Amino acid sequence: MRRRELLAGIVGTTAALIPSPATAAPRTGPVGDDPTAALERALYAPEPSGPVPAAVLDRALTSARNEFTAARYGRLGQALPALLGAAEAGRAAAGAARERAHAAIARAYILATELAVKQHSDMAWAAADRALAAARAGGSPVVIGEAARVLAITMRRSGRPAAAVDLLRRTAADLTGQSGAAPRAVGATLLLTAAYTAACDRHRTDALDLMSGAEDAIRRIPGGAPASPLFTVDATATQRDLYWIGVHNALGTPDEAVPYAARLTPASMPTAERRARLGTDAARMWHQLGDHRRTFAALRLVEQAAPEEVRRPALRALTADLLYSPSPVPGLREFARRTGAATV
Repeated sequence: MRRRELLAGIVGTTAALIPSPATAAPRTGPVGDDPTAALERALYAPEPSGPVPAAVLDRALTSARNEFTAARYGRLGQALPALLGAAEAGRAAAGAARERAHAAIARAYILATELAVKQHSDMAWAAADRALAAARAGGSPVVIGEAARVLAITMRRSGRPAAAVDLLRRTAADLTGQSGAAPRAVGATLLLTAAYTAACDRHRTDALDLMSGAEDAIRRIPGGAPASPLFTVDATATQRDLYWIGVHNALGTPDEAVPYAARLTPASMPTAERRARLGTDAARMWHQLGDHRRTFAALRLVEQAAPEEVRRPALRALTADLLYSPSPVPGLREFARRTGAATV
């Protein structure tokens, strides 16, 4: 019964699976709650599940994606164990249904990886590996590209940026040469991620070349965009500008990021998660430039866009660093208490 209730909480449709409003209400808890706690158990002791109709599972995946893009990580963490169990139950399917089942498994693990990365959890490795294995079993180039992207992010965070860039380059080359908007758009997102990864490794020439390649790939997407959004990050000129900020921050040239930040606004970002990313990158940029007040203003933007984002480990660390800088910023201590960066 618990599996059905949890799956119902993210599907939002199908009468047999819909819980009452009280059951479906989002969990709230203290700042220190870890959205990945239930997910970690599910990775190593999966919840048993019977077959779930493909249409129901597709709606559940869409709902889970919406939780991620809305930066509701607590709800996503609660929903994913049941979703992973339901997706895994489809492995026994045959033919086209089997390919669809593997795509569903891959995308469930892609979301699990994204959530683990947000929380700096080591289980991102397990989730990303399973995502790519399922994607390859399903055979969809788009899903393979999406899975390769989250695996590369995990590789970068684990100290293997060169290998991550190589994986992203090779996978992007396969996708950008295909016809159709979706494969080319995924290929463009891989190049954006590769550029940021190279920048984190302080390879400026590679990072700039990869950004140039991503810009060209975005321009070449037929019709300008796929018919439906990509699973976590879209390939658009707006996202390109956002990545330019991150690339220059990583290269230690935040002054070169300022023009890109100046032409982006929260309203130009398509989701709460992306608005929070703009605030995060702007905060890092201003912090490197020594402007504490603007750093705090950007952190407040993150909080307004997505309260759970500002409580992530990386942003709590940035807040704490700002808190103990020699120049006091009005309102910062209260913000630090509220977001878990300080307890007194």
